[in-house]
Amino acid sequence: MAINLQKGQRISLEKSNGSKLQNVCVGINWGAIEKKGLFGFGSSKEAVDLDGSCALYNENKQLLEVVYFGNLKSKNGSVKHSGDDLTGDMGGDDGLDNEIITLDFSQLDANVNYVAFVLNSFRGHDFGTIPFASIRIYEGTTKRVNEVFAKFDIANGANFAGHVSMVMGVFYKKNDEWKFNAIGEPTKDKKLEDTVKTVTQNYL
Repeated sequence: MAINLQKGQRISLEKSNGSKLQNVCVGINWGAIEKKGLFGFGSSKEAVDLDGSCALYNENKQLLEVVYFGNLKSKNGSVKHSGDDLTGDMGGDDGLDNEIITLDFSQLDANVNYVAFVLNSFRGHDFGTIPFASIRIYEGTTKRVNEVFAKFDIANGANFAGHVSMVMGVFYKKNDEWKFNAIGEPTKDKKLEDTVKTVTQNYL
């Protein structure tokens, strides 16, 4: 799985030894915004609340459920959210993901055909202003990274500036085999429910 995906690429989730990928994590990392004081004296940190979410659909592209900060796991536990991080790294980048969503393909309900991941800036902070904001999609667990196969540099991606929501990517089932479409597109949406509607209309 030594693949570093670029936006728009699609891959099969079959590993080099022929086995199928079973456990995938989507990790989101970001920092607090530094605010200069009056007349340039001193500074303070403004907390940033980014929210990773996951939407599950059937083969008819009908929304089944959404895993997000208010619903931390899917009905059967195949998708789990680590919990809502309300601040980001206040003291600088610690190298760890602030929020992680895990997906176990072997436990997914048989009627799930699409699994979409989105990101929203809850308080409306512009992606272009958030220090070291990034996403990595990898094989492994919340405590172990085996192989990163897609990464999006939100903080330094010119196309993300001016936006507060984006579609990370979509896992989809074709001929009973799971594949991944790295989307990495910002949207004009302000809230999670609108971003999910955009996914439904444009990215499945």
